[in-house]
Amino acid sequence: MSTLQFNALEHLKNANDNNKVLLPDGTVVPRLGQGTWYMGETLRNVQEEINALRLGIELGMTLIDTAEMYGDGKAELIVGQAIKDYRDKVFLVSKVYPHNAGFNNISISCEASLKRMKTDYLDLYLLHWRGGVPLEETIEGMEGLIKTGKILRWGVSNFATHDMKELTMLPNGKSCSVNQVLYHLGSRGIEYDLLDFQKQNHIPVMAYCPIAQAGRLRKGLLESKIVKELAEKHRVNPAQILLSWSMRSGDVIAIPKAANTNHILENARSNTFTLTTEDLQKLDTAYPKPNKKVSLDMV
Repeated sequence: MSTLQFNALEHLKNANDNNKVLLPDGTVVPRLGQGTWYMGETLRNVQEEINALRLGIELGMTLIDTAEMYGDGKAELIVGQAIKDYRDKVFLVSKVYPHNAGFNNISISCEASLKRMKTDYLDLYLLHWRGGVPLEETIEGMEGLIKTGKILRWGVSNFATHDMKELTMLPNGKSCSVNQVLYHLGSRGIEYDLLDFQKQNHIPVMAYCPIAQAGRLRKGLLESKIVKELAEKHRVNPAQILLSWSMRSGDVIAIPKAANTNHILENARSNTFTLTTEDLQKLDTAYPKPNKKVSLDMV
């Protein structure tokens, strides 16, 4: 590696190390992490995916999000290989299926995830979306996993405002660490009331699909005139503008997937520049936040 390349990587690492989000218990995590949806599903890509995750860790993107659902555990197997020599550096997140979130199955699911990732504990365990199991039962199951040391904290995913209000009214419901939801410039529904509710209750948002891989107005967003104009201004690409936008408030954690090292480097660079007030106003004009309640986007 040349001196120039080394300095460039150090610059990216420093940028990511300096951009953090505080969880309710005081734990500090990077505001830019790594997603793993669809990883492990094509054998020829396995080593490339492992290398990408490892480079991301080296660049300070040490929060890795996965789920038992992703490839029926294949993504967790990839994560396990990627973090083999990095476990103490990684903030590891996985998610449980709603139908496995009851007393009879949550411990079994958690154990299976731990086994696939060859680790003794998860830093954060999420209910993937709300299902038929009563929330009280899931909370009690999560708290039980904390007592046994299998997880350090828990949270939820794909919860709308009414779900979060119900959750936080339940015993131990305020122990929820994050709510992971779909969020990007073209899908701003959470800004109507969910984002404010979570801020008031000190529960950060974890944004999946921050580069508009799904949700409202996803098509053409990377080709948008204003997005491309700002990309040219900051000498980055449109995806980096979208990623920077999703993290602009300082209390949103973004978890884009990057299955190769080039994409990891591109994602890492989104923390090296700041969108100005004027930039944000232009984006708001082109893609305004909702003025009425809309259904929660999810995939």
